[in-house]
Amino acid sequence: MGRFLVIIGLVLVVTGLAWPFLSRLGLGRLPGDIVIRGEHGGFYFPIVTCLLISLILSAIFWLIGRF
Repeated sequence: MGRFLVIIGLVLVVTGLAWPFLSRLGLGRLPGDIVIRGEHGGFYFPIVTCLLISLILSAIFWLIGRF
């Protein structure tokens, strides 16, 4: 369990460091992401971005599990 938490922490750190580069790819602004802008604020839910990241992470963990 401890090893798993360390790996998750490292993945979060790497993702945080890579975020400026990932934002250039358009992550977070994909077609299908929900954006509602109002007079006093807005609501943003990146549903397609979440699905894409989930698919990529699932594939990575599936490949790791096979070895």
